[in-house]
Amino acid sequence: MNDIAALIKKAAVDAVEAGKPADVMFGTVTGLEPLAVDVEQKLKLSGGCLVAMNGANLARGDAVVLLRQRGGQKFVVLGVL
Repeated sequence: MNDIAALIKKAAVDAVEAGKPADVMFGTVTGLEPLAVDVEQKLKLSGGCLVAMNGANLARGDAVVLLRQRGGQKFVVLGVL
């Protein structure tokens, strides 16, 4: 019985997640070469997983908005707050 309930719960969660193709996150720039961003003190991003928008003028300490691809490890820096 518990297995059926767990399967139903997982199907419901998956259906909700499928409706959200991306997550908005906030972070702080901690490095520039390579670009590095700390997200909520628990996630440290750097290098190839970060993509900055063309013309983004970032500086260490800037608060930034990130868009995270659902199910992936790519983050786009949308801009500075």
